[in-house]
Amino acid sequence: MSYRVAVRALCEFTAKAGDLDLRFTPSPTAQQGIAGHRTVAARRGGQYQAELSLEGEYGALTVRGRADGYDPAGNVLEEVKTFRGDFAAIPANHRQLHWAQARVYGWLLCQSLQLEHVNLALVYFDIVSEKETRLQERWSAADLEQFFNQQCALFLSWAEQEMAHRIARDEAARTLTFPHAGFRTGQRALAEAVYKTASTGRCLMAQAPTGIGKTIGTLFPLLKAMPGQQLDKVLFLTAKTPGRKLALDAAQVLYPKALNAPLRVLELVARDKACEYPQNACNGDSCPLAKGFYDRLPAARLEAVARSPLDQQTLRGVALAHGVCPYYLSQEMARWADVVIADYNYYFDFTALLYGLAQASQWRVATLVDEAHNLVERARQMYSASLDQQTLNNVRHTAPAALDKPFKRLNREWNALHKEQVGPYQVHSQLPAKWLSALSACITAIGDYLNDHPQGLSGNLQGFYFEALQFNRVAELFDAHFLFDVSLREDGKRRLSQLNLRNIVPAAFIGPRLASARCNVLFSATLSPQTYYANLLGLPADTVWMDVESPFQAEQLHVQVISQISTRFVHRQASLAPIVELIARQFEQRPGNYLAFFSSFDYLQQVAELLAERHPHIPRWLQARRMDEAARQGFLDQFTMSSQGVGFAVLGGAFGEGIDLPGARLIGAFVATLGLAQFNPVNEQIKQRMAALFGAGYDYTYLYPGVQKVVQAAGRVIRTQSDQGTLFLIDDRFAERKVQQLLPSWWRLG
Repeated sequence: MSYRVAVRALCEFTAKAGDLDLRFTPSPTAQQGIAGHRTVAARRGGQYQAELSLEGEYGALTVRGRADGYDPAGNVLEEVKTFRGDFAAIPANHRQLHWAQARVYGWLLCQSLQLEHVNLALVYFDIVSEKETRLQERWSAADLEQFFNQQCALFLSWAEQEMAHRIARDEAARTLTFPHAGFRTGQRALAEAVYKTASTGRCLMAQAPTGIGKTIGTLFPLLKAMPGQQLDKVLFLTAKTPGRKLALDAAQVLYPKALNAPLRVLELVARDKACEYPQNACNGDSCPLAKGFYDRLPAARLEAVARSPLDQQTLRGVALAHGVCPYYLSQEMARWADVVIADYNYYFDFTALLYGLAQASQWRVATLVDEAHNLVERARQMYSASLDQQTLNNVRHTAPAALDKPFKRLNREWNALHKEQVGPYQVHSQLPAKWLSALSACITAIGDYLNDHPQGLSGNLQGFYFEALQFNRVAELFDAHFLFDVSLREDGKRRLSQLNLRNIVPAAFIGPRLASARCNVLFSATLSPQTYYANLLGLPADTVWMDVESPFQAEQLHVQVISQISTRFVHRQASLAPIVELIARQFEQRPGNYLAFFSSFDYLQQVAELLAERHPHIPRWLQARRMDEAARQGFLDQFTMSSQGVGFAVLGGAFGEGIDLPGARLIGAFVATLGLAQFNPVNEQIKQRMAALFGAGYDYTYLYPGVQKVVQAAGRVIRTQSDQGTLFLIDDRFAERKVQQLLPSWWRLG
């Protein structure tokens, strides 16, 4: 068995040493890096060979990669690195890594072309000035071969361990059996469809009822498919924390052995949840876990691969035992895990870690996208940007003198936009060229300043810088799938505005990410209608759609449409008393635990207060704004097998999906809203654009996302085949045929 490794991955394993150092270095974006490489290649002669594929072997190792460029006339192999700012500020251990890559490519080239020697050049290209700084060395083929062999020998014992693990993992996958006595209704069909999807390398959209066991029903067949499809990774991508917990639990059920398990499972969490010293900068002079990070990493990595699952707490324990940063150890372990459980942004965001590693290492990956109905809105957020003039003013007052001129120019151009504004809110068809030019100049000036003064970082300045970078990046992508709007407001005697670039169709970004994977499985209880998701997510034309049969019977859920009550905003006051009496009457008839969902915290509060006033004997607990994880768990802990009461929650919030309250923990729900998005100028503009693009403005903007939230919330009631529950859909619009067609087919409406 041969072990394949990319040149970059090999060198990052063998040639990185010293501190983890993330002192401010405003590295180019991926697009800027690609453009920089093209600029360098365009300056070379006609014989210049760019993106040269090279490959070589050492024992069981196959090393491959693409060298940036080779000039046969001068016999020069170039390794191009883009940067911005002060060349002297590039850390020595970074250059050491760059030279290692150049030397490995050098030997692969000498071997390929039978060269006796070659000139190696590191070309550092400043994307701002477009100047090249060149470092060049002459190497003999014999010396390069010796260097190559040294690196491979350092890696080989690890590679042999990895090959042994891969063999054990694949053998275990072949003999893996479903961990329960049998499949639930619909679960077998789902598992078979997932396995076939992996075998054919396609995309599957599976609409399956909440409570069917989708997590284990999708993870099990993909693990079974890993050997046959030679999959390197399964990426389980979730929208919220509870989804990660379900995936970890499913992996434990499939592979119950905690130590030396044949499957490596890793949980990735956000940096702010993993950082041990949030007040410290990420460098060896500031953080003890960054000091000598790469020197202590090998031992930490060796222990970590023997521990599975590597959930947040387990990985933290390993990291601290070896004195390394838990967050950056988790990023390293993403290279060596078989199943990575992470938030959507780790694969779909602009600078997504998992997508970047998959591309660089040429992994064959399969993605499982949990609660995929959330991907539309989450993707829109990833590819959007906003800047507020008040933020600029706050930064200007404390900024160093060197930035005064570019800040003044930006503010001047910002004020000029107000002259074109008609009313407090306006959508513009084009981006303001002069303002964008001023913003770019500001970004350059801040970047240069922060390069020269890495210790003098102001939180406000750096925060504004990153917001400006995001805005600039999104502005380069602006097209009909974005809205550019300006919101103007009066602040005393001044006029201030917020500029928004809103992505409303993320298909152009999600589609290519899905296409790069071997296969994709997107699953949720609410993936209707198909055209909505196909259009907004950029799904492949040959995507397979399935509506999984429900394991639940209509008799288990008593659904009542209360069409005598309107929950529209204008009828809200009139709706309070009827809703309170409905809740009280149901509670008297069948005491137990209920969830009541409303369109806003204000509405929720009004109903809860009236219930307390008129029926004080009914226990109640309320969702509050901005609850942290501990508070959310406290809310859920109120639902016990022996408790009785009503939990009040906001539809589409933390308790509308992703929570499991089986049996007597929840016996009913009241949904007092159609879940429609707020009627405001922004949503009305989105409606117009959706109508222009897809001919269904109201449905795409309001109806489909709203009913989706209703079905998700209702799915909290019936979790097992023995559950019995009641659902009240409170609004006259639930009686409309167009709305009822979007509800689950197994419901029987009364």
